Amino acid sequence: MRKPQSLLINAIRQRHGAKAVIDDADAVAPWLTDWRGRYQGRSAAILSPASTAEVAEMVAMAHAAGVALVPQGGNTSMVGGATPPDDGSALILSTRRLNRVRTVDAAASLAVAEAGVILADLHEAALGVGRRFPLTLGARGSATVGGLVSTNAGGTQVLRFGTMRALVAGIEAVLPDGSVHDGLAALKKDNRGYDLKELLIGAEGTLGIVTAATLRLVSAVAARAVAWCGVPSPVAALSLLRRLEGQTDTVESFEIVPQVSLDLVLRHVPGTRAPLAQAHPWHVLIEVTSTAPDAEPPAALLEALLNPALDAGEVADAVIAASEAQADAFWRLRDSISAAEKAHGPAVQHDVSVPVDAMPRFMVEAAAACEARFPGTSASGFGHLGDGNVHFHVRAPIGVDRDSWYAREAPRITPFVNDLVIAAGGSISAEHGIGQMKLGELERLSSPARLAALRAIKGAFDPQGLMNPGKLVTLAPRAAAP
Repeated sequence: MRKPQSLLINAIRQRHGAKAVIDDADAVAPWLTDWRGRYQGRSAAILSPASTAEVAEMVAMAHAAGVALVPQGGNTSMVGGATPPDDGSALILSTRRLNRVRTVDAAASLAVAEAGVILADLHEAALGVGRRFPLTLGARGSATVGGLVSTNAGGTQVLRFGTMRALVAGIEAVLPDGSVHDGLAALKKDNRGYDLKELLIGAEGTLGIVTAATLRLVSAVAARAVAWCGVPSPVAALSLLRRLEGQTDTVESFEIVPQVSLDLVLRHVPGTRAPLAQAHPWHVLIEVTSTAPDAEPPAALLEALLNPALDAGEVADAVIAASEAQADAFWRLRDSISAAEKAHGPAVQHDVSVPVDAMPRFMVEAAAACEARFPGTSASGFGHLGDGNVHFHVRAPIGVDRDSWYAREAPRITPFVNDLVIAAGGSISAEHGIGQMKLGELERLSSPARLAALRAIKGAFDPQGLMNPGKLVTLAPRAAAP
């Protein structure tokens, strides 16, 4: 262990007690690897503050000692964004003990939640006062508020409610020198210069540590309808979405799933079954909601909207969930795709966006281009067609060695896919962030103006490069501590 780290750990333990530091190797080990198992780091300890004041003191002490920190919440990053460097140069600072929902104001439709609050717990707290927080994703049982803010998370309801950037009304954060930015007030107008809230959202912990957020709530759902449809192509899927959007503003989610992804879920996730009697090249999952008890039942509305699509050939077959259990079963199929693909074998994953109208063509042509360029692979995309964001995966041939395939093929596949994305006018990161996985590609594909601005912002907030080093954007290399 480096001497500055050892001195810092001892000082924090003396000041904040035994719970503030975890340095047992077995207890630290589960937090050194990312969710996908692609990155393995080293860290001498996890710092575990229980309040914003403790975060501020620990960060100030680390800043004075020149010790780097890696903020970590639920450790559900898809891009290695919360994994410490493999050289052991940083300590993890966990926000999991900052787990209070401080306030839930039904009248104002606002909640103040600390960084360590698990998304599912926030959902429950909002529903307790007749409101809801309209962002959900597959990792809702482990993802935390701080991580969702810091990655500008999206999920399956962006189509109607936007990303975290649209749902965050205020932020409290500890900056790299230990000072506290108290910006929790939900001001509709605030013209005091640069918006620190907007800088911290999506910064991946590189500009500071989010300790709490004021979040926008919406009315609770009175009723919902969930449909699973078989469609012939992504073009037909987008045509269906445009048809629905032209007749109602109650479509909350519209997810596209290729048959290959559904097959993997059915194979690897116990208790799942196909919603439709026959296979179809593509599927869409649609959720329509109402918030007024006396509104037209969503199931009746959805049936009326789907019938003309069936007649027009945009939909080959469809079923509307007959119960909440069946609706949840449909969503389980969608939410299990990443886990099923992980169980199936190695794959190079890309979280990309292109303009919505260009997405159907991109999904088909990019998959064909990848399979032609890398024989034996299979490629497809799934996800949020309505906001132009799909998770585009290139799966390895059956039977390959996982580690050697990643080492040999990922460096070839990723730039190939990303070049296709940029050619389509898109972004190489739609909702997962940059982390360490996409750091080199961001530098390769960004304009000089963008890179200069990112580095200038990082340098202004964190000139020593101590906050989540090696993620999102890098400064000049820092001399190793003795």
